[in-house]
Amino acid sequence: MSIPGLLHLELEVRPNDDGWFKESFHGARLAAAGVPPFEVRQHNVLYLAEAGITRGIHAEPWDKYLSPAAGRVFAAIVDLRDGDRFGRVETFELGAGQALYVPRGCGNSFCTLEPHTVYNLLMNEFWSPQRVGVDLFDPELGIEWPFPRERLSYTERDAANPSLAGVRARRA
Repeated sequence: MSIPGLLHLELEVRPNDDGWFKESFHGARLAAAGVPPFEVRQHNVLYLAEAGITRGIHAEPWDKYLSPAAGRVFAAIVDLRDGDRFGRVETFELGAGQALYVPRGCGNSFCTLEPHTVYNLLMNEFWSPQRVGVDLFDPELGIEWPFPRERLSYTERDAANPSLAGVRARRA
């Protein structure tokens, strides 16, 4: 990974007669895979009815552990921490068998790839409105979203996020 602390994890999904089962979060196994100590303080679940629902880019003052329970997402992570890796982007396609550990200060964004996606977000701090946002479509980031912009559904708040250059200038 080119973003320090970002981990992409493969999870075992075991089929059964009723569907499947996975251990989404197993502290000892995650520690063995390199995830730092992570005390879950809040667990959010998003149900997203349509493909193309897009959220982010948000960097909050907590670490996140993300994994779909159903459906698939395209995730784009942007390093927004000070340093020479500021602005670096990593993208992933996540299904039920994958998870991401995203360290605090890295911007998280996602786009649903199919309808009826259920996305789990575990955080090691309680939610607060503190965050740094970056424009989903900033050409400096070069994120190739899986659908054309006019097919994406995003919030006005996310659309108003500053460019990467704007975030950089605010810190100078």
